[in-house]
Amino acid sequence: MKRLILEVSLKPFRDISDAGIRSVCREILRQWHLLICDAEEEIAFLLWTADGSEILDYNGDLEAEIDWARWLGIANGPWREDFKILHTWRWPYCENPPRVTYERLATVVRILKEEASSYSGKRVRVGTMFDPGPEFAESSFKYERHREISAGRTMGEGKWVNCGAVLHEDAHAYAGFPQGIPEGTTLGVFLGRQSQHFLTDLGFDYLWLSNGFGFALEAWSVTGEVFDGTAFDTANAPKVREAILKFWEDFRAECPDIPIETRGSNLSTGMDLSAHASPVREIYRGGFNLVAPVNSPWAALNGDYGLELIGWLSHIAELPEGSGVPFRFYIHDPWWLNSPWLDRYGREAHDIYLPLATCRIDAHGATTKPTSVSLLTIDDSYGKMPPLVASEVTPHIQQALRDFPDAPGLVTWIYPFDEYHEWTFGDQGRVDEVFFGDWFMRAAVNQGFPLNTAVSTLNFLSARQYRPESFADTILVSVAPEAGSAMADALIEHIEKGGRVLLYGPLRHADPRVLAMLGLAIAEPLDGEFQVGTVLIADYLRQGQHPTKLNHQSLLSAGGLEEITSGEPGHEVAWAEQGGQRRAVAVYQSHSSGQLAWVRGTLCEGIVDDEHVHLPQRQDPQQWFPAERLMRAILQKFGCEIIFHKPSLASVDPLILAARSRNGWFFSGFTTSTNIQMQWKFPEGVPVPVGCDVFLENGTGTMNLSRAWHRECRVLVNQSATSEVSCREKLQGAVDTSRRLVVTGLVDATVTFLHDTDFTSRIRFQEEPPYLGIGNDFPIESSTPHRTVAHHITGTLIISW
Repeated sequence: MKRLILEVSLKPFRDISDAGIRSVCREILRQWHLLICDAEEEIAFLLWTADGSEILDYNGDLEAEIDWARWLGIANGPWREDFKILHTWRWPYCENPPRVTYERLATVVRILKEEASSYSGKRVRVGTMFDPGPEFAESSFKYERHREISAGRTMGEGKWVNCGAVLHEDAHAYAGFPQGIPEGTTLGVFLGRQSQHFLTDLGFDYLWLSNGFGFALEAWSVTGEVFDGTAFDTANAPKVREAILKFWEDFRAECPDIPIETRGSNLSTGMDLSAHASPVREIYRGGFNLVAPVNSPWAALNGDYGLELIGWLSHIAELPEGSGVPFRFYIHDPWWLNSPWLDRYGREAHDIYLPLATCRIDAHGATTKPTSVSLLTIDDSYGKMPPLVASEVTPHIQQALRDFPDAPGLVTWIYPFDEYHEWTFGDQGRVDEVFFGDWFMRAAVNQGFPLNTAVSTLNFLSARQYRPESFADTILVSVAPEAGSAMADALIEHIEKGGRVLLYGPLRHADPRVLAMLGLAIAEPLDGEFQVGTVLIADYLRQGQHPTKLNHQSLLSAGGLEEITSGEPGHEVAWAEQGGQRRAVAVYQSHSSGQLAWVRGTLCEGIVDDEHVHLPQRQDPQQWFPAERLMRAILQKFGCEIIFHKPSLASVDPLILAARSRNGWFFSGFTTSTNIQMQWKFPEGVPVPVGCDVFLENGTGTMNLSRAWHRECRVLVNQSATSEVSCREKLQGAVDTSRRLVVTGLVDATVTFLHDTDFTSRIRFQEEPPYLGIGNDFPIESSTPHRTVAHHITGTLIISW
């Protein structure tokens, strides 16, 4: 971690005197001391002063008062007298909130820098934010004087600022426009010039663009300018793209050098492209000096961790020039009376370990570590800063950063970043595939598909030249490569050299060589209801039976089902039938030493015509087959079995990510029901994580799942006998030993141990000794720089290194 960012509102500064400000700053530094020590280069503070209207209103008078974010509930009306809840009313967060002027805000900035610099000896920067919505602070600029810029409907009609808006004439004096705003001034020009004055005058170092601002005109919903819920229409996509890019160009013409950090939307690159024509590629490559978006905090609110993970991977698969990977964790909300660490997360750390188990691969084949950790916010809705939260959150962040992946995980997503932009703005007519691809992958992850690694198409092709071995131990997941493309050549070569590839989505544009390798051909597309069959093992249910009806909606699933087997049907592992016609749904083929599989995919969700419902809604699991689950199921053909034992169809699938670090597996997971068990095995055996007990039976292992878990695994066991196998950390016990693991319950087992690359000491397999250091060595059958294997072990095994 190069940089720690502590986000804070002004609510803790109830005493706005210099002494009061200094006291709060010192308490902040005391609470977050350990993470401050871990930050290699910089400590930053992001001040949530208001909603950015203090920038819009600024006229150079430092004694002018700011309408700051001093509320509980919605800051801007209209409010309802008859129904007073947080979204229809507002309350002051304390009696007599302090009066804040621009001079006092500048003093907060100055003292934060003084105290943090003196405390840490590191560089200190302070940023502020601009938000397009009505939530945080009262804004006469957005909702009275210049309602023309707030045409968006998010959070109510006329409540969301459009980054491409044009302002009407205004006679007020502003710092950047002392004679008033001329008619036709773009918001990019106005906000840019105002930001340059405001940030410079008050001592701020960077600007944070919040809640999707700058990436789309209004980016919160599955529907938008390209997709209305009933059809896709890209006719206006170029116009929307140019309006967004003009905002960036105009802003940077007025505010050229101040760094910009971004929130991005709650959605993914493909989702925003296919709904809102969001030109992420052009923003990234436009030289606008910005940092890529952080992971969305919305998973804390709606539990959609698949959307958070897919969205973040899609946003960091490519990066703007000079940008690192920013991580953000949601511990308090300073307005809406929730503190996710204490309530929504229940003090469980899954939303730390899950995103920090994901990684991107760069153009040289290396993982990109997070450059910053941001905490939203260190104060709650009443301005309190409970020390308990800092003390509990800190060790989890530290552990997750220590275990951050240094190699691709079990599956690696080759993200079609450039292709998605071409399919949206070009004349290929493939925007429905852009829509389907990311929504399908989000649903697959939510149903247990263990995706943790992403690499853009360009970076994948480049990385193969620098590190051809980078992807040898991962399953590559990709849309079907186009005919004659460099991707088709690369994937075919990868398979021929023993690699593993899993394709998803329609094949109508696929390279003919890939179709032939899959044994498939294209027929008439079919839509609607199908009967589904599969040879893959399904999750076990204590109650109920899996449905066999599939509802394939062509609109949401990139066309109809049209793939059929062209040769021997033995490779077909899932199929769908309708009216006597059969379509392939999933296939698997082995080629030489390589493996190739494909899942067609259906988005088993629907679009709800309700302005309050922003995301697709799942079909009834009691009635319809969940086609996205086939992504996890087909891993069985690669020797990776992950099967859940669930109470019923209504049980939500656990999330599990399989990352690699220091040559070991690091599993991170979350389940909404602790009654769910996981049955699993990998090609090398059943994983037995450190600190876990696994029941081995019939060659597979079953373990109970905690609500949230993060476990190192270096031991994999193959045995036919039935027994409970456990792995525990054991004390060093000898001067020539760094670590020991004890594995119990083995019965004529083959044990594979994955070496810890942090150490170079000799590996010893020993029987449990009566005295430390004394015991017979088990014969090691094979050992490489990465793993040691021994056979026919019964009883207890001590592994030392």
